[in-house]
Amino acid sequence: MDTVVLKFGGSSVADNIKLNIVADKILEYYQNNNVIVVVSAQGKTTDGLIKQAKELSAIPDCREMDVLLSTGEQITTSKLCILLKRMGYEAVSLTGWQAGILTDSNSQEAKIEAICTDRIQEELAERRIVVIAGFQGIDEKGNITTLGRGGSDTTAVAIAAAIQAAHCYIFSDVDGVYTTDPNKVTVAKKLESLSYEEMLDISNEGAKVLHNRCVEIGERFHIPIVTKSTFNNQPGSTICDKVEDTEVKSIVKNDNIILVKITANSYRTKDFYDLYAKLVSEKNIAIMDLSNKSNQTMNLSFTIKLDQLTLLQSTLETDFPMYQVAYKNITRISIIGYGILKNNDILNKTISILQANNLEVTSFDVTGSKIAINFADAVENNILEQLHNSLIS
Repeated sequence: MDTVVLKFGGSSVADNIKLNIVADKILEYYQNNNVIVVVSAQGKTTDGLIKQAKELSAIPDCREMDVLLSTGEQITTSKLCILLKRMGYEAVSLTGWQAGILTDSNSQEAKIEAICTDRIQEELAERRIVVIAGFQGIDEKGNITTLGRGGSDTTAVAIAAAIQAAHCYIFSDVDGVYTTDPNKVTVAKKLESLSYEEMLDISNEGAKVLHNRCVEIGERFHIPIVTKSTFNNQPGSTICDKVEDTEVKSIVKNDNIILVKITANSYRTKDFYDLYAKLVSEKNIAIMDLSNKSNQTMNLSFTIKLDQLTLLQSTLETDFPMYQVAYKNITRISIIGYGILKNNDILNKTISILQANNLEVTSFDVTGSKIAINFADAVENNILEQLHNSLIS
């Protein structure tokens, strides 16, 4: 009998009514498979816990945040198992550490290092539905760790790889991966399939479809990932090995990008390395689009994601008060599709639309599977629609 992994996101388990829908969905797969379920916290539980912590401290201690945030998923596992047992099915809830998920010690952004599947296999052998709290594990010192926002996806795919599951299904309130955000462009189309590389680019560029690390694990262990809706039976999107074409698969518009400019009246080469070591190596701030034009005076610019702005500001104010820092919200649009570098028509159409709208571009990065464009300012959604209509048939 095959084993499948089913992951349900926060919107799918948001309340007791939706938990009943999830339970019915689980039982559909349970008839012919061993089933492992990975769940997120219900609805906006994680956001609520973060808000409560920040009422106590502007930058809460990372280790204690891991302990706090891990409770959300544990609530979901127990409630779902209570329901499944009431329906007459054997089920067992496991925390991340009970499920054998071992991570490094990087609080709030931990990476899975190993999974001891003994407990999971024992429960499956008894034909129990195994419900695991996503997003969490334990490090070598016994500390609870979390995997970063969206980390339940990574839990699911990592477990699927560890037990060699036939498939990993990621359920949410949308029924697949779309050519762009359907909330911004009404003619967005659902993709039947796309490559791991394309999906990784989509995730890295800010689309909230799949956690980027889960895609990396899927590619490494060749685990087919299927994204589906909890609330209908429509076909989803399958992420698998490379699809040899030169089409644009998706266009991602990210408005949560902050351009940071750091200046000072004097500059030494050491200043750059000190700053980089503090921000990147010590604070784990993901710096993108780094440009260093410093010579006699410091002139440094880079971009970060909005959710790291508070940490960056606090670090610069505490450790580098001598620098002048300016922040600006900008838009980044990424055009994604394996092999698009070989198609000059895509690049030419993109340039034409930007020029026609008189948009100022600060960086234009072209790789084999992505065209990433940073703009000088925030950009309206109609630009996304124009690009979609021109580049995606």
